[in-house]
Amino acid sequence: MGKVKSKRHILSKWKKTCALIPNARIRRFIPDTEKMTRASLKQMLSQFQMVYIKPDVGTYGHGVMRVEMEADRSQLVYRYQSGLEIKRFATYDEMYDSIKEKTKNRLYLVQMGIHLARYRKRRFDIRVMVQQSPSKKWETTAMIGKVGDPKKVVTNIHNGGTPTAVEAVLSAYLPKDKQQELIAYLKRLGTLTAKQLHSKYRGIKEIGLDVALDKNMNPWLLEVNTRPDPYVFNKLKNKSMYRKVYRYAKAYGRV
Repeated sequence: MGKVKSKRHILSKWKKTCALIPNARIRRFIPDTEKMTRASLKQMLSQFQMVYIKPDVGTYGHGVMRVEMEADRSQLVYRYQSGLEIKRFATYDEMYDSIKEKTKNRLYLVQMGIHLARYRKRRFDIRVMVQQSPSKKWETTAMIGKVGDPKKVVTNIHNGGTPTAVEAVLSAYLPKDKQQELIAYLKRLGTLTAKQLHSKYRGIKEIGLDVALDKNMNPWLLEVNTRPDPYVFNKLKNKSMYRKVYRYAKAYGRV
């Protein structure tokens, strides 16, 4: 077994991915992810036609880009979107050089693109909050839907996303009983992920999972945050989840 570390906050997305991959029950939910190079981005674009690239260290969706390749009149066309800006290119190398101007020498990851489910024509994903209880047990304490700004590639609430009750975003796809089944499933995925990450990084007290749902309602674990914002849950009309999140966070000294 590798070295167990006591840090509470793990900034590197790559390190967190590497800590989760050994667990087969979690691995199947993680989209293919690689360190971005000229070759790895090209290979994954060829395989998936749409991918996301993101800084290894970064918050609030800053620096995330959607990169796409499609055939236009039997010719390949490349494009990427960064923030509100969309750029198109005739060749892969032209596009990659443009991306590198933005990313400089920072480590970026490339991840298989998930075509997100939509709520009122806007992409959404789900934040799953998992915390250590006052009795030191891992518990999924809250969930919230993050409905993205239609003009942007990310759903982050700090980047134009709208906090929405999970039941509301699921209602377009699933009847009530199936909604509750999926919510229970995501709760289990949350605690399983927390335990796995905690086995490597003993200092963590809380995690926030960003879970995408594709159009068939299959969950995909996009990212795990070890310093999730507890206050987003206060934006929901029902305050009961927020009160629990706050109480637990207070018990381990976060708020």
